[in-house]
Amino acid sequence: MIRMLKAKVRDKVITSYGRLFSAEDISAQELESAVNKILSDFVSLERITLQGSDKERIIRELMNDFLGFGPIDSLMKDNRVTEIMINGPKKVFVERDGKSGLSEITFEDDKQLMYLIYKLLAPTRRRVDESCPYNDVSLKDGSRVNIIIPPLALDGPSVTIRKFLKDLRVVEDLIKMGTMDRRMADFMVACIKAKINIMFSGSTGAGKTTTLGVLSNYISSDERIITIEDTAELHLNQPNLVRLETRMQSIEGKGEVSIRELFKNSLRMRPERIILGEIRSSEALDMLQAICSGHTGSLAVLHANTPQEVIYRLETMILTSGIPISLEAIHRQMTAAMDIIVQQEQLLDGSRKITYITQVNGMNDGQINLEDIFIYDLEGVSPAGKISGKWKATGIIPKFFKKFEKSGVPLSKDVFNKD
Repeated sequence: MIRMLKAKVRDKVITSYGRLFSAEDISAQELESAVNKILSDFVSLERITLQGSDKERIIRELMNDFLGFGPIDSLMKDNRVTEIMINGPKKVFVERDGKSGLSEITFEDDKQLMYLIYKLLAPTRRRVDESCPYNDVSLKDGSRVNIIIPPLALDGPSVTIRKFLKDLRVVEDLIKMGTMDRRMADFMVACIKAKINIMFSGSTGAGKTTTLGVLSNYISSDERIITIEDTAELHLNQPNLVRLETRMQSIEGKGEVSIRELFKNSLRMRPERIILGEIRSSEALDMLQAICSGHTGSLAVLHANTPQEVIYRLETMILTSGIPISLEAIHRQMTAAMDIIVQQEQLLDGSRKITYITQVNGMNDGQINLEDIFIYDLEGVSPAGKISGKWKATGIIPKFFKKFEKSGVPLSKDVFNKD
């Protein structure tokens, strides 16, 4: 009975007080008054006997639905939670401290879960319905949300929330987390300041976008920065910043704007720094050509499991884009445009670490020559599943080391002393 009553009150509040939800900040006092009145009206009209504690519970849960994130509100406030995976209303999986597991939290039904979905979508220009049954959105705090609904999701609506880690702002935070060591941090910050072109690579959830976001804070405030993303995640603080986001096609099948189109337009915006949220297809060649024409200091993200796979994926993207270009020409573009590849992984114990910092150093017998500057040497796994290992310098000094000196960026060659 309580469940049905709660659903009726929720629907009535939405239909009668929709104006509250279009406001930037919902008035909690006005909303609670509306919920209380509608609940009392239903209880009186249907002659329901309702205990005071049950009434308080209904009001509290509905306020949590409207003002917070419903059943997962506590998870959204938990700083240890990095990912929330909702597989239908009865299965909510949580990644906490790098480890995933089934939580005790559930939704009442598909309807309550769909309400959360509509609430997540409300501040954006995006939608999910039969004609567009999946989408990505970004929350105000930078958390990324993927939504997919039936008929594509067979067991009910599915929501995946990758939370934005507010506490990660400087490289010292990444060092504390065990993502990199001090030598690597000093090197990466120097690369950002000297406008070295960097490709951040890794699998889904490895933390590559988080690392890129932290390092982006070291870009000079004097530079004009253009960020291009499918779903806006990066939150930079520099004043001369333009954030661009792709647009899906409308219900009529019109108006789609791709990353490639945004990238081409960004080149006309006098960018001093371009940051690509993720390279997916033909924009790969545009990016390489732009860097070769003077847009240095570019940062980009790409899904790949090793630095070598970065090369293979870029080759495939360009060759399948329909652009008439030879593999040799692609390799020349890559070696001219890419300086280093930063490979990041999520290891067995849930920790996220940079496992390779690799430079792209010319060509050898028609193949791109990759040289590891830093590597993570995995030593073993304890009975409790804890990874042990350490970072090592290979002794290779980057080919672009003189750029640090020319840019006035202090960095000692001792950083690269072989371990």
